[in-house]
Amino acid sequence: MTDPNIEPNTPETAVDAPDVPRADAAENDADTAASRLQRERDELYDRVLRKSAEFDNYRKRIEKERREQAEWAAADVLTDVVSVLDDFDRALAVEAPPEAKAYRTGVELIHRQLGELLRKRGVTPIEALGTDFDPHLHQAVAYDDAPGAREGEVIGELRKGYRLGERLLRPALVRVAKAS
Repeated sequence: MTDPNIEPNTPETAVDAPDVPRADAAENDADTAASRLQRERDELYDRVLRKSAEFDNYRKRIEKERREQAEWAAADVLTDVVSVLDDFDRALAVEAPPEAKAYRTGVELIHRQLGELLRKRGVTPIEALGTDFDPHLHQAVAYDDAPGAREGEVIGELRKGYRLGERLLRPALVRVAKAS
């Protein structure tokens, strides 16, 4: 039973008319919320990627510093071993009497073992004689006249120099030819 005085579906009496704008508003709110959530998710994802990259860089830097510190510690010990090897070189340069032959053999054995230990650890001697003077590898202690030698040529080695890999462990003490 319908009331004849009320017209059905007129804007003034329609029950559904005010709900339509509310549905659009709810949809807009849902879109806004979804886009806000998407933006927050993207920002958090970006932050996680950045923190992950920062952590990787930190880990690599610490590993590199640890490796360098170990190399420096090894270099200090190897420098001391090189000094002992120099003492053995000087001892073997002296002629020994026949009765000291057994001692000399023992000293030669220790000298050889020290040399092998240094080679295993990556220590190599610097070849200086006959090369051009290089201030990165040599330390000049004298400049001498040397007929037949080039200007700046290493003509004498007072103490061997050594490298540890590509790093200079100890420069060679050398005499250098000067212009005549």
